[in-house]
Amino acid sequence: MRAIRRFTVRTLLPAPLAELEELAHDLRWAWHPPTRAVLADLDPAAWSRVGGDPAALLDALEPERLAAAAADPALVARVRAAAADLRAYRTGPRWYQGQGGAALPAAVAWFPPGPDDAPAAAPDDPAPNAPAPGDPAPHSLEALASDHLRAASDLGVPLVAVGLVDDLLRGATDGTRDTGPGATRSAARDGGAAPLLREPDGTPVVVQVATPGGGALGARVRVARAGRVPVLLLDPTTPGTTAAGARAAAGSAAARRLERALLRGVGGLRAVRAHARLTGAPQPEVVHAGGAHAGFVGLERVRELVAGGATYDVALELVRATSVLAVQVPGPATLLDGALVAEHLAALDPAGDLPVTDVLTLGARAGDGVGTPVDTAVDTAVLALRLADRASGDSRRHGRACREAFADLWPGFDPQEVPIGSVTAGVHAPTWVAPEVTDLGARRMSARDLATGAGWDAGGPVEDAELWELRRRLRARLVDLLPGGAVGPRGSAPGADEVLTVGVVHRPSSGAPLDLLLADPERLVALLLDAARPVRLVVAAPPGGVPAGLAALADRPDLGDRLVVLTDASCDVVRALHAGCDVWLDTPVDPSGASTPSGMRAALNGVLTVAVRDGWWDEWYDGEDGWALPRPAPDEGDEATSQRAAALHELLAEQVLTCFHDRDGDGLPRRWLATVRRTLVSLAPKVQATRMVADHVAHLYAPAAAAGAALAADDLAGAVALAGWRSRVRAAWPGVAVDDVEVTGAGTPPRVGDVLRVRASVTLGGLLPDDVAVQVLHGPVDPDDEITDLHVAALTPVAPAPGAPDGGADAEPVGAGGAEPDGDGRAGDGRYAYVGEVGLTRTGPFGWTVRVVPRHDALTSVAATGLVATAG
Repeated sequence: MRAIRRFTVRTLLPAPLAELEELAHDLRWAWHPPTRAVLADLDPAAWSRVGGDPAALLDALEPERLAAAAADPALVARVRAAAADLRAYRTGPRWYQGQGGAALPAAVAWFPPGPDDAPAAAPDDPAPNAPAPGDPAPHSLEALASDHLRAASDLGVPLVAVGLVDDLLRGATDGTRDTGPGATRSAARDGGAAPLLREPDGTPVVVQVATPGGGALGARVRVARAGRVPVLLLDPTTPGTTAAGARAAAGSAAARRLERALLRGVGGLRAVRAHARLTGAPQPEVVHAGGAHAGFVGLERVRELVAGGATYDVALELVRATSVLAVQVPGPATLLDGALVAEHLAALDPAGDLPVTDVLTLGARAGDGVGTPVDTAVDTAVLALRLADRASGDSRRHGRACREAFADLWPGFDPQEVPIGSVTAGVHAPTWVAPEVTDLGARRMSARDLATGAGWDAGGPVEDAELWELRRRLRARLVDLLPGGAVGPRGSAPGADEVLTVGVVHRPSSGAPLDLLLADPERLVALLLDAARPVRLVVAAPPGGVPAGLAALADRPDLGDRLVVLTDASCDVVRALHAGCDVWLDTPVDPSGASTPSGMRAALNGVLTVAVRDGWWDEWYDGEDGWALPRPAPDEGDEATSQRAAALHELLAEQVLTCFHDRDGDGLPRRWLATVRRTLVSLAPKVQATRMVADHVAHLYAPAAAAGAALAADDLAGAVALAGWRSRVRAAWPGVAVDDVEVTGAGTPPRVGDVLRVRASVTLGGLLPDDVAVQVLHGPVDPDDEITDLHVAALTPVAPAPGAPDGGADAEPVGAGGAEPDGDGRAGDGRYAYVGEVGLTRTGPFGWTVRVVPRHDALTSVAATGLVATAG
């Protein structure tokens, strides 16, 4: 008999244990061992049976056990103390509250990328449904979103996170595979059963996003907690359906992707507004977003402002100033049909507050493209970038790769001037540091020395023998959790403490790192079976993503436990893998510059790195904390790949293994331990997510909040002035030109130490010197006369003395007493003279040019307007 309705009956907790409900449903338990210990001690057998899922534990507790626990004064006291600690953690001042800066935003909305935002060459796994064990999401930004959220909570940053129930919980809230066996189930339970956001009359809040044909995407708003951070989860009221528009009705993948982006972006922002209105929380002053929905968050903010009375241009200025973008490299996955986007914009904005052609132009790939037809593709990555003044890659190399990828949007500027910076990623130490490491540090070190890593230095409180025993125990715990136990089913390996264990996450999208290892299978087998210097290789790979060559090797009986392939590892195994390996290997064939989190997680535990110089490792490798491999050349051939594979095998055999097995009279690998110490002292503090979030606050959130406050003051007076200035400059720019340039001062031939005196005459087309900057660009040049290492020096405007020709010998700097024949500061025939100097400091081919660019105190980049006039 089929029931006509269903509901879930939950445990009624005794009054002394009522606070267990709060402990179990705040996801802080996932990274807070004391809370997990309290929950586990309620009923250790039940805790094990439910896989460490707090919500499931409460439902699994028998009434008799609950009664006994409620009658246990010590256990009740522990529950109450844990709940009090959670409340203090949520409300007490933390790092952010101690900064004392008036410009710090009162709230930041965080819209992390979702699993469908992975670009074609993602640094992590490409298939949303098949992440490699240890990588909670297919794209590094999403994989690191969990660490960002947790670190923000620990630091007290007033973040509010937004996403969909089915993807944010999987990727950004609990990290799926990174918190413990019950994390995924508990997060899913909390996501689907978290309290609904309700109006004062009890009605659930439903956000709606209108779609073509009179339809709408609707979602209720659930509010989960991750420590101090509220997580707003959009729970679609009609999951799996599409809009009623013609293209959406066809069920195309592009339409579904657009609708998810609109629901996450537009619907998510409306959820943020409703949450602030109903809870009294401040409306976000800064919005940080990444992925396909980032541009739609910005468009909805523009629409709100225009609906409130601002002009479109003024709204753009304020939204750009207060938006922070986690950059997504453009590619096929970011493209949407312009006509489809136009249909949805019309449905979203029936009042016509958004000029559709201008909006489509924002997402057009080819330059400014004023008047772009609606059938031009809209690139969501470009749209988001043009709606954010502050954009950031997740490593210096990734930022550089993004600048190069978007350079065509800023013609006339050098790629290094493209307005994209970087904040190098980090991982959440409380989640990923093994308890054994934390316990040893807490026993031996001060809190400061533990936090800075100084306590691990040579001569500190932890001796080599104790550090080596720690590493042995972590390795043994990993091996015990692997299939077959410590020595495998065939018993082919010696004791776990003698086997160099190498950890790998195989990401098919980047070919990392197994293509190199498998390039010479027999050499790999010889490495694994070396009786004198044994090696164990542990590979985590997505289900269905194990290369055929690796699968064939894994089936060889003679390898035993020397090669272990994990395709569905438990969370305990994944955590043990990151802590228990001796070496973490990462050698992508197609490095993107983005930071992958796995190596950082391992480094927190003193695991040494062998990796291609990419992402975070490129900037933090110092020659003493591991081994660096060169990046592959673009489109390298088979011969080059074979050479790099041979170099990797040689490095492992001759350097890594030698260092590991070189023991002194006490049986200790002193050189190896020195490198472990270097990793813990120098590298581990850098890879922490708290450093990453603090960098976001200092370099992105605080400047964005200050800029927004300045533009919004006095009823948007600053934004009105900036929009007016931008419009005036753009209208006048066709008349701006560098007329002629004269350079003197170089010897014959020019020599290091010579000083070039540059004199340029420019026409400003009705603009004033305060509106522009005139600069000389100089540096080494290649055979095509392209400047390869760009340097910029400012030129100073001068006005002619009475009777002197324009820019003559008697000219003086404007504003320093020089005559200004015209009332607006123009000299002579209306041209302006500019002068400056450039010193020659290096030998070799050298070149220079002069340009004019707009200048305004509110601009965040020399390329912000996209306007430039260059000599010649």
